[in-house]
Amino acid sequence: MNRLANPLAPRGLALPEKTRQIKLWVRRACGLDDDVVVSVTELACRKNGCPDIETVIGIMRPGEKIETIRVKKAIADVTSHDLPRG
Repeated sequence: MNRLANPLAPRGLALPEKTRQIKLWVRRACGLDDDVVVSVTELACRKNGCPDIETVIGIMRPGEKIETIRVKKAIADVTSHDLPRG
């Protein structure tokens, strides 16, 4: 049986420690309180003009629109220098 790869399927390689580290960096860089939810997701894209893999960070403040930070790298490659300051 020949299986086609789904580019949007989870990559199977969970990086919980790296994900926690990115969340901590975001909290510190943005001065976020504990009531703010930070999500970190790695996405694949096959459209023209977008990176093959990107890390999308969502900042969800109560009662506000979700703020999105996109880093054109895989989760494993994200550093604190990739994140905006303040």
